[in-house]
Amino acid sequence: MENLQVVLDPMWATYVVLALAVLGFITNRVPLVIVALFVPLALWATGVLSLTDALAGFSDPVVLFIASLFVLSDALDATGITAWIGQQLEQRSSLRGAGLLLAIIAAAAALSAVISINGAVAALLPVVVVAAGRSGVVPSRMLIPLAFAAGAGSLLTLTGTPVNIIVSEVAAESGGREFGYFEFALVGLPLVLVTALLVVAFGKRLLPERQPDRLGGNTADPSERVRVWQESYAADLDAGRLFTGGEGVAEVIIAPRSRLSGRTAYPGMTIEDEDLMIIALRRGGAPSPGPEAPEPPAALTLHPGDTVLIHGPWDALHRYTESPDVVAVEPSRNLQRSVPLGRGWRRCLAVLIGTVVLLATGVVPPVIAGLLAAGALVVLGVVTVPQGFRAISWNTVILIAGLIPLSNAFVSSGAADEIAALVDRLTGGGSPHFALFVICVLTLILSQVISNVATVLVMAPVAVSFAQSLDVSVQPFMMALTVVGAAAFLTPIATPANLMVMQPGGYRFGDYWRLGLPLALIFLAAGVFYVPLIWPF
Repeated sequence: MENLQVVLDPMWATYVVLALAVLGFITNRVPLVIVALFVPLALWATGVLSLTDALAGFSDPVVLFIASLFVLSDALDATGITAWIGQQLEQRSSLRGAGLLLAIIAAAAALSAVISINGAVAALLPVVVVAAGRSGVVPSRMLIPLAFAAGAGSLLTLTGTPVNIIVSEVAAESGGREFGYFEFALVGLPLVLVTALLVVAFGKRLLPERQPDRLGGNTADPSERVRVWQESYAADLDAGRLFTGGEGVAEVIIAPRSRLSGRTAYPGMTIEDEDLMIIALRRGGAPSPGPEAPEPPAALTLHPGDTVLIHGPWDALHRYTESPDVVAVEPSRNLQRSVPLGRGWRRCLAVLIGTVVLLATGVVPPVIAGLLAAGALVVLGVVTVPQGFRAISWNTVILIAGLIPLSNAFVSSGAADEIAALVDRLTGGGSPHFALFVICVLTLILSQVISNVATVLVMAPVAVSFAQSLDVSVQPFMMALTVVGAAAFLTPIATPANLMVMQPGGYRFGDYWRLGLPLALIFLAAGVFYVPLIWPF
């Protein structure tokens, strides 16, 4: 295999690999995971790294720790803890104006600190849309603040974002120390407060008032559609007991070539081999339930396209809706997540508290705490092994594992030192504040077009070189990286959270920078001026 290598100058080969990777991320012509996998392969093929070093990212403790956190985050969602937080926000939808905005920002920041930015936005998005409608406010005034507040909230804890974990590990490996679990809040909490102040003070001027696209006549929320069916066809069932921690309702369509085709079904009938009951039926193509719709049939010979509403334990619903005989209108696992404090929430909360204690006290390395948490969730029956694997965002894991060797190559090839020396010569050097400013500006620009994880992995070795050449602490450089890396506010493609709120808010591409630019400049100023006050050079 050695014969396949083409040995080039390591430094220039590293620059070329970086340029091709950034081009791949920006153009989005090639899947992200392919670009990430290209990096270690190219570094090996050009002789920059040995095969072992090129693939070392896939066994890095940071990667394992981040993967384990995805399992914990999914468990919080699956057991209804995140739904409960959303419910608390929905109960406060009577708030108006600044009060509602502050409640949304607080909920988004708190939730993203515990799970993730994307998880927080996904959990709160439908709640915020409903709350906005009830308060007479268009969603476009609420959803960009939701995404931006989640970004700021990720700076409250070590586990708020993978970037925090990465900079903590890099700091420890470069002569500094790991950051504490809540240490990020020293800069994160002020930034959450400033974000809230900016949104409340200038949101009406900087955010558009625009209606989102609507699909006329259809109910967007699957649980609401189930509620309509319930009121029309099963009025005798208590609505408060249809969705609980132990039981729920799912709507399924009889699939083509289903074994159920030709069988007769009726409301109240139990399903063979499962503790499930049919509570409503509808012939495929029949009018939706409503005041002018015909009465539901007492019995129906099932054919492909017919719709059936079933009720029973969640585990049985999961098995039934995942069978090839039916197609679920909405996956039952998604519906279960909408139930506040569902089955296993106490065990999940106990695991979360235990994990935070381990991370805050530093009794064990972070990766051990994460693996213990994931293992405990499986052993306690909160999640299954397949569910745990599904919970992991493999795109993120492969991205980090693939780019860690690039970060290492910047050090071993001398590329990071060369960049630091070049900037030093051009500017006269000698000022750690100016070096920090350069690092932060480059990070801010890159994080608008590629992921902040990729940006920080590229910029971290350059920042370390600056710190070492100036003989100053690496801590302020690492903390500033994560602060400015979180300021991906200028475009909808900067983060998945920004993209999530685009269609529900009816936003256009140019709507983000109006609020995002002043907020990004505040984050930049915090990284350059405030961070060194807390973590001195």
